[in-house]
Amino acid sequence: MMPTSRENGEAPKVTDLAQVIQVPHYWEEAKIELMKRDRIMKKLIPQFGDLHLVGHSDPFTTLARSLVGQQITPKAADAAWKKLLLACPKCTPSQVLKAGAEQLSACGLSKRKTEYILDLADHFKAKRVHASQWDQMDDEAVIAELVQIRGIGRWTAEMFLIFNLLRPNVLPLDDPGLIQGISVNYFSGEPVSRSDAREVSANWEPWRTVATWYLWRSLDPAAAPAAPDAAPGAPAGTVK
Repeated sequence: MMPTSRENGEAPKVTDLAQVIQVPHYWEEAKIELMKRDRIMKKLIPQFGDLHLVGHSDPFTTLARSLVGQQITPKAADAAWKKLLLACPKCTPSQVLKAGAEQLSACGLSKRKTEYILDLADHFKAKRVHASQWDQMDDEAVIAELVQIRGIGRWTAEMFLIFNLLRPNVLPLDDPGLIQGISVNYFSGEPVSRSDAREVSANWEPWRTVATWYLWRSLDPAAAPAAPDAAPGAPAGTVK
């Protein structure tokens, strides 16, 4: 839930360039198919030109940044993340563990978030998660593994599928931004149930990630989400 340098109109930092992934290979095909099938997408997609989802290639960094951004304002999350990168410039599990709780807390992280990030680092260093295999695993298998880590719930895991693994067909029903986007664009602002959302999204398969991204954009045209913590409407209950 924090804007990245790309969202602020600034040039990416050198340290960020290796993490940025180019346009997802399926993006153009998905746009064409969605515009053919869905009258709302036909109007919405052209409004954003060549803009597209931008992901990050390093799993540990993506998840750590997501934990930092939970339940705080984008400004506070951005400040805490910058301080964490000063303490751990490479942001590797070993470096985070070496920094320890005291140094992480000095970055402005709560005691609980500090524990979560250290637990995440420990999972990666001890290889209790199979990060190298995630790109070969199906969505639910990745989610099942991620939610075993403290602080990571289903919403955070789904954001990871979207922004790190660039999975094309994720429907994050716990995301208020998605529900609001469906409400505004398909139901004239009327309340929308999860059942309504599923019904609308049936027309998007197998490109539900892409449709979700454009609905996020429709709510905040100035800032497309570019990382798990950048997605609008993160649920207040994402911290376990």
